[in-house]
Amino acid sequence: MREEWWERPGLEIVDGRLLVAGRDAEALARTHGTPVFAFDLVRVSEQALSLQAALEATGHPFKVRYALKAQREPAVLAALRALGAPGSAESVGIDVCSPGEVLHALEHGWRADEISYTGTNVSDRDFDVLLEHGVHMNLDLLTQVHRYGRRNPGGGIGLRVNPRAGAKWGGEGETLYSAEKATKFGIYREQLPEALVIAAQHSLTIDTVHFHVGDGFLADGLPAFAKAVEEVAEFVRFLVDAGCPIAEVNAGGGLGVPQREGDVALDVGAYAQILADAFGPIAGPDVVLACEPGDFLLKESAVLLAEVVTVEERLGTWFAGLDAGFNVAPEHFIYGAPFEIVLAREADGPGTHRYTVSGNINEGDDLWGEDVPLPPVREGDILAILHVGTYSQSQQMWHCLRPPAAAVHFTGRA
Repeated sequence: MREEWWERPGLEIVDGRLLVAGRDAEALARTHGTPVFAFDLVRVSEQALSLQAALEATGHPFKVRYALKAQREPAVLAALRALGAPGSAESVGIDVCSPGEVLHALEHGWRADEISYTGTNVSDRDFDVLLEHGVHMNLDLLTQVHRYGRRNPGGGIGLRVNPRAGAKWGGEGETLYSAEKATKFGIYREQLPEALVIAAQHSLTIDTVHFHVGDGFLADGLPAFAKAVEEVAEFVRFLVDAGCPIAEVNAGGGLGVPQREGDVALDVGAYAQILADAFGPIAGPDVVLACEPGDFLLKESAVLLAEVVTVEERLGTWFAGLDAGFNVAPEHFIYGAPFEIVLAREADGPGTHRYTVSGNINEGDDLWGEDVPLPPVREGDILAILHVGTYSQSQQMWHCLRPPAAAVHFTGRA
């Protein structure tokens, strides 16, 4: 038996068979039907605790919030809520980006003071809901500062800033959030003086600096992340020198997990220390170091199980067709992120055959993977698509009137 790069507690191979949360993956598929997401919620707490410990080691107060857009399933939120009482160090707050997410977080047990709003192109209708519930807002456009100030003069706000640099999966490079090219996100350094003028017009207090420069970055992305943080430090220094009582610096999300063989996991201790070294000397020892990951907390918590309904050779290419299409897990099709695909009954078997793994949506690009190495696959087999805890189930759709996948959640490992 060979060990696979993705194996860990909660996702293991025993006697050749794939286990999820200690349970046989194929048996789960037969019992619950396919397609079905199987969640190991223990993995959520493991990831949250590791990140909290890294931030605590810096000596700064800290806050970990979870990006709700990544996964909103009630059972998952219950597991996060159970990590700590509101206000405790173990508690995981919530990052939201729409009024609907504010209401969803409140409905599932979070207090308004645990919720941070970071959105873009906020409408007056959005402000109606956001201001009613009193969540803290990070504003990322000058016009938003104006419009917020007119609606809530004297309030406290965060500024989402854009340092024109970022870190992504695979290392250094531009991201859709922060790059040399103009993006729709964040206030630029040249705009800070105007932001201060607008805030003063409405007696607003700028108490938070928020930045989102990451896109699934791992260990090899830390140098690029550190460069972006150096740029953000100049924003913070400018605001502190202008008299803004910066109480929190929020690094947003973008922390990744390994998705392919050879990926080196993010060193969360190094990540936390980069934040402390950059912002502690400027904002002081009491500045809260905050982050709002989605992928890091939850991506590894789930697999998608689907049945092989077609095995056929076509013009020299072997296809393995599944009873699940991109409507149930669109992340790969939206972002191009790779999926690791495993044969549940022979998870450690040699990949002697190559398959194009296709879905059941009537679109030509409904492909889970091409040239995927697997043991010989038979119709009726169960394939497991790994690392789909985020940006998959939460983005499901009814394209072709194919229904979303079911889900099962395990709070303990068998």
